Amino acid sequence: QVQLAESGGGSVQAGGALRLSCVASSITISSGCMLWLRQVPGKQREGVAAIRSDGATNYADSVKGRFTISRDNAVNTLYLQMNGLKPEDTAKYYCAALITGSAYCDVDPYQFNYLGQGTQVTVSS
Repeated sequence: QVQLAESGGGSVQAGGALRLSCVASSITISSGCMLWLRQVPGKQREGVAAIRSDGATNYADSVKGRFTISRDNAVNTLYLQMNGLKPEDTAKYYCAALITGSAYCDVDPYQFNYLGQGTQVTVSS
């Protein structure tokens, strides 16, 4: 059974930083597209960042230059380093995996096979 377990969320002031982690089990994160998504209650899910099997990355315009997606294949863990946090980054952040036979890997909030339970990030002004 595939599991994606996020951690690292919390409350910070604007300008602060957090690092989210996502430990994957029963899938190999380097074999497909791994994503970070976020959602605010009552709003549509938003794609934040994606990393392809070859290491290529994509970001939503709203986080470019502030967030960095990465992975550690040795421990099958995905990360999201978030710097320069803003109140509008407040959301529940989800780790997702798109494991297919294609190289498609975009910051698409609706293209995934597996989704974690999420971790809350709250940024105060």
